[in-house]
Amino acid sequence: MVARFPVSLRWSGGLLRASSSRRRGVSAMAGGGEEAHLGGFLEYMDMLRNYERSGVPRGAGTDSDDGFDLGRMRRLLRRLGDPHTHYPSVHIAGTKGKGSTAAFLSNIMREQGYNVGCYSSPHLLTIRERISVGQHGGPVSAASLRDLFDLAKEAIDESIESENGSLTHFEVFTALSFLLFSRENVDVAIVEAGLGGARDATNVIRNSELAAAVITTVGKEHLAALGGSLQSIAVAKSGIIKEGRPVVIGGPFSTDIEQIIRDRAFLTQSPVISACDTAIRSITRCIGRDYAKPYQSCDIVMKISGDMPLSVELHDVKLQLLGDHQRQNAVTASCTALCLRELVKDGMYPMHLSELV
Repeated sequence: MVARFPVSLRWSGGLLRASSSRRRGVSAMAGGGEEAHLGGFLEYMDMLRNYERSGVPRGAGTDSDDGFDLGRMRRLLRRLGDPHTHYPSVHIAGTKGKGSTAAFLSNIMREQGYNVGCYSSPHLLTIRERISVGQHGGPVSAASLRDLFDLAKEAIDESIESENGSLTHFEVFTALSFLLFSRENVDVAIVEAGLGGARDATNVIRNSELAAAVITTVGKEHLAALGGSLQSIAVAKSGIIKEGRPVVIGGPFSTDIEQIIRDRAFLTQSPVISACDTAIRSITRCIGRDYAKPYQSCDIVMKISGDMPLSVELHDVKLQLLGDHQRQNAVTASCTALCLRELVKDGMYPMHLSELV
């Protein structure tokens, strides 16, 4: 890989975009036609169990006997050559804000010249919106997805048979995204968790591949599936934290919820960076329009000490998503980008990222 991580971060013309993959997905669909090139892929996927449609069983996202079986996901990936081990990943979980944070971070990294893979869910109009790769940030092309599926279909068929048909739509599509990122030789993958954390199909990323974990918020979505309380949801989402790898927490969180996350980080000896640190100041200066698109112009200034000192001053950053919560997502993404920069400078990245110093 090429050493391209600069000491300073820059945003394209001061404009921090978080809408590229999903909004470009809408415009791509408005142009029409590409889905016809997917061949039998969509029909194949529709035959798989889809909990996004049927609803997630009670306790399925918890690290318990009721939780989803991550073993079948690992076995599927093994048949595909363990593609998720070929590049570093940032793993993002949270009740709200993880999609925006993933998009902000992906675009920051692209502006630095990185080949970025981003995986998110759900989609608006086309399943292709869930995967973006490369510099453009738009949905994966139908041709690329079809070719990828053709390449992997035999292994997927074998896995479905060996798992007695229990592989799900989300597991198969997640595996395909990991495979695409490997084949495209991404420098880093930004991976958004689906249901939660501990038993999410994305949580096969080990500490040796994890660059950083990010937990944006903890709320009551998927309450039954994640244990029935805010505390159990926090425990499930903190399951993405891995031994010795930094965790960025977004928030704001209540004291008890933040403590659950910090306790997990303490047990795994993981540095914690809080996007709600008192040393961070972020304000919205004005709302404007850029080529008829609304934006909020923000200042983000941070000088964090503690587990991992981070410092930056960003003025007149234009966010194409509005609201205080989106500004907080941008702060979380900025903290994560700075965290990655510090890890590179200190030579602390796992695997391939150590080559970027």
